Amino acid sequence: MAKPAKPKVTKTDSGILVRDLYVKAPGRVLGKPGAYPFTRGIHAGMYRDRLWTMRQYSGFGDASQTNKRFRYMLDNGQTGLSMAFDLPTQMGYDPDSESAEGEVGKVGVSISSIDDMMRAFEKISLDRVSTSMTINATASTLLAYYITLGKIQGTQSAKLRGTTQNDILKEYIARNTYIYPPQASMRLVGDMIEYCAKHVPLWYPVSISGYHMREAGSTAVQEVAFTIANAISYIDACIARGLEIDDFAPRLSFFFCCTIEFFEEIAKFRVARKVYAKILKERFGAKNPNSLKLKFHTQTSGESLTAQQVDNNVSRVALQTMAAVLGGTQSLHTNSRDEALALPTQESAKIALRTQQIVAYESGATKTVDPLAGSYYLESLCAELEDGVWKYLKKIEKMGGSIRAIERGFFQSEIRQNAYRLKKEIDTDERIIVGMNKFADEQDAPPADLLRVDESVGRAQSRAVKAVRKKRDSKKAASALESLLKSAETESENLMPAILGAVRARSTTGEISDTLRRVFGVYSPQGVF
Repeated sequence: MAKPAKPKVTKTDSGILVRDLYVKAPGRVLGKPGAYPFTRGIHAGMYRDRLWTMRQYSGFGDASQTNKRFRYMLDNGQTGLSMAFDLPTQMGYDPDSESAEGEVGKVGVSISSIDDMMRAFEKISLDRVSTSMTINATASTLLAYYITLGKIQGTQSAKLRGTTQNDILKEYIARNTYIYPPQASMRLVGDMIEYCAKHVPLWYPVSISGYHMREAGSTAVQEVAFTIANAISYIDACIARGLEIDDFAPRLSFFFCCTIEFFEEIAKFRVARKVYAKILKERFGAKNPNSLKLKFHTQTSGESLTAQQVDNNVSRVALQTMAAVLGGTQSLHTNSRDEALALPTQESAKIALRTQQIVAYESGATKTVDPLAGSYYLESLCAELEDGVWKYLKKIEKMGGSIRAIERGFFQSEIRQNAYRLKKEIDTDERIIVGMNKFADEQDAPPADLLRVDESVGRAQSRAVKAVRKKRDSKKAASALESLLKSAETESENLMPAILGAVRARSTTGEISDTLRRVFGVYSPQGVF
């Protein structure tokens, strides 16, 4: 007599055991959308009242090329801008620096002065568009460019809308585009939060990001826990400088990844809202309901896309888009089919945008608020994820918080271990990637129309930044940089006014960063990576 088949063990990406059938869910009170703890969404009507912002991530080459892409996407129905910067801009180097050689305009747009920012937004009125800027170590400089551009256009800073990512802690954990040591970097983040609370009230000065940690290999549980732990550090830093929680918390925002583990991702977003609301209310005593709302942008997972059979990526992105929408995101970027090989072409970017629009207008997902609430499976996943998040948060708290955990290499080690597990599962075919380790084609040629940024962009940008230095009032620029130096040498002076002064004097990204390097130094991790 044959032995009975061994029950199949199935787990989510985060290692949560999945039963073959769910007949009930944990007895937890869900509450209502738009009400504490916001598990079901931060607005009562959600997408019945207003769709999420369709904010495609764009930027490459020089400012003029990026301006054309911005305007093309806006003409095709994009409802917000999201700006990508090249590595020299992110690391505080001008295009003519030896450190910038070969990287100018390659993974984003090169912005080295207010002149570049003016070209990037030519014929785009800042009073009519919301702009997100994925920038961290040099975020204060790029925000200063944007504020200055607004003034040139006639839009006061109080009316500017948008976000600077400005989450430096996750750079030490997963992305590595940091410049200064953690404490100096935290000062810059705090300065921006404080300045925006007073002068740019519609701006989100920091977007606390789990995206890059997830792309580096974290689980959904780790993504939420590590992101919220970093948020606690930023909040603590602001309170330590005398700010009241309700003065700045409503303008904190978040940025998450959405992978292809459909139901776990939806549960992840619900849990993130609930845990954050509880922390803001019970730990920090926030009274303003807007302080308790975890507002987040989502980007579909670039790491999940394959260089093989690139058209399959359209299907992957569509599933991830639906998960982000059912999870209640406030804005969304959908990756393009060819991003495993190059920056997206204009046509690929349009298809990615159309994916959002099809979900919004054709799928029916926006006809009711919180369509999946009450799903036995979904609510069971929420319970498991939430328990895991609280365990991590308690462990990080015992270590002394995020900065201490980063210095010890705890976050990095946890992510690295899970990344190894995922890679091993793919290598042994335990995890199937369609078109790569199963259903592969013998001949799989890449698309012929990949976007390539020519080396001439770097040469042209080098000439342009030299021309800026030659034409400006050199004494004013030198004086502005000296003022910035003196402000940085103090322990508590907010640096944003001095950075704005340097920008108005047409100082460059590299000059401003070098001035701060003279005071803060450059961070070099010791034994944690």
